[in-house]
Amino acid sequence: MTFCIGIKVREGIVALADTRIVRGGEQSNKQKLSEFQHNGQSLFTMTSGLRSVRDKAIIYLDESLRNDPQGVDRLYQVANRFGEQLRRVKAEDGEALQSTNHKFNSHAIIGGRLLGDAMPQLFYVYPEGNWIEAAEDAPYFVIGRTYYGKPILDRLLTHETTLKTAIGLALLAFDATRTSVTDVDCPIDVAVLPTHATVPTFRRYTEADLATTTAWWSATLANSLQQLPMDWANDLLTGP
Repeated sequence: MTFCIGIKVREGIVALADTRIVRGGEQSNKQKLSEFQHNGQSLFTMTSGLRSVRDKAIIYLDESLRNDPQGVDRLYQVANRFGEQLRRVKAEDGEALQSTNHKFNSHAIIGGRLLGDAMPQLFYVYPEGNWIEAAEDAPYFVIGRTYYGKPILDRLLTHETTLKTAIGLALLAFDATRTSVTDVDCPIDVAVLPTHATVPTFRRYTEADLATTTAWWSATLANSLQQLPMDWANDLLTGP
């Protein structure tokens, strides 16, 4: 499985993806947050689902953009092109995948900023090729293992959250997920694009790099639990 999250706040966008790949009893690490170049601009893509579908769609997308003399200057146009290539791959491989009980379930998050974009953009592309854009009332997308990190995001993340705090929330959503499952784990790849910038910064972090933060978070939760107001439950402990 996988865990990929994209967040858009007023100060910019954040992307975070794990690298764990599980095949039967084997585990390995592969990059899921990928940099994508177009007309000198740096974008990023993250996908869940079959890697073969992802790789083919990305190659087709690159070919489509290279062969277009007019090019594109808005990120939504890249999302459109990627959706078209997903439908193309489904037309070519969907029947064969279905015959071997493989689902065509490639979800994608695309982020960045092209020359025609007033600010960084973030899109979620569905397996059918249609997409939605991150908005003030829907500031994040998660693909892959989507359930475990949502509570902290829904409780604490807003469009006005600072970019630094958004990075922290992305990490905590990942940490909640990897605590509960075995197919999501470090290292993680992170990309950050502030509103005033045009090129994302990409970094990879190991478990050791994150240990101080995750240990502090666990200790803080444990201490908070001990201080939880529980007067309402006293009669449950005293018996009938």
